[in-house]
Amino acid sequence: MIITLKRKSTKQEEMRVIEKIKKLGYVPHISKGVDITIIGMIGEFAEKYKESFESMEEVDHISEIEKPYKLASREFKKENTVIKLPYGIEIGGNRVPVIAGPCAIESKAVLLEIGKIVKDAGGTILRGGAFKPRSSPYTFQGLGEKGLKYMQYVGEKLEMPTISEVMSVEQVPLLSQYCDILQIGARNVQNYDLLKACGKQRKPVLLKRGMSSTIKEWLLSAEYILSQGNYNVMLCERGIRTFETATRFTLDLNAIPVVKKLTHLPVLSDPSHGIGIREHVATMAKGCLAVGSDAIALEVHPRPEEALSDGPQSLLPEQYKKLMSELKVLAKALGREI
Repeated sequence: MIITLKRKSTKQEEMRVIEKIKKLGYVPHISKGVDITIIGMIGEFAEKYKESFESMEEVDHISEIEKPYKLASREFKKENTVIKLPYGIEIGGNRVPVIAGPCAIESKAVLLEIGKIVKDAGGTILRGGAFKPRSSPYTFQGLGEKGLKYMQYVGEKLEMPTISEVMSVEQVPLLSQYCDILQIGARNVQNYDLLKACGKQRKPVLLKRGMSSTIKEWLLSAEYILSQGNYNVMLCERGIRTFETATRFTLDLNAIPVVKKLTHLPVLSDPSHGIGIREHVATMAKGCLAVGSDAIALEVHPRPEEALSDGPQSLLPEQYKKLMSELKVLAKALGREI
């Protein structure tokens, strides 16, 4: 249930409610507005204590969250969550950051080369996989910690926040050490132990939609992270599996406005994975921006024929630069910025 305190309640009054929630064996989840504080008391049978909280002088009113995903819902928090990253970058506000880089980290030199291309054209966050979940066990699986060290080096040199995928609970401390954002990929969206482990650390988490996940299932996966106390969660639409075989996946543009109405969390999109065909990535990226995406993730490689992963969908530098120019114009028309 949601406990809404009276306007401009004091810290002491807030702590009284929090301590009572803790004594009952629940974890309080706090959401602060401009002058209103909301405390979520989430858990089985929480509603039976409703009257005891209603009698407290500092409590304005109590309501129940109807959605199964409690902390992710707009009922818990009306305002959009804005996630703050190093170097003054934010996700969830009016500016739409572009996350770009290679699918896989191949070497320090190549990553630095791509990073410069990304930043020079206006990209703000550097992506790259150090651990690669591949369909075949015989394809490139990533450089591991060595790749993360390259990512950290290039990110610091270019002053760009970094993001890389975490695949197991054991990798969470390692990724947290080197990267600014932890990505949970489509294949791990219902790896609940991994979701909880990412929730126990405090680095922002980008949660990709599973290739067969419904929106409800996707938001419930986000709830696992939020329930552990990490509220810096972003959702990323990256294409779902349908009957269509002409594209790699079907990028569900419908999901972006729908999810933004259901949740306060930032909603991102990944058109590179969503369509999987280089010549159509730019068109889909503009579509993502048009329907309200809070950030756009792209794959870029100067020599995609040599790329160790996802070469066919990686934009060439000139294509990427042209797209960035077009996105800036479109963003301005929509009242946003790139």
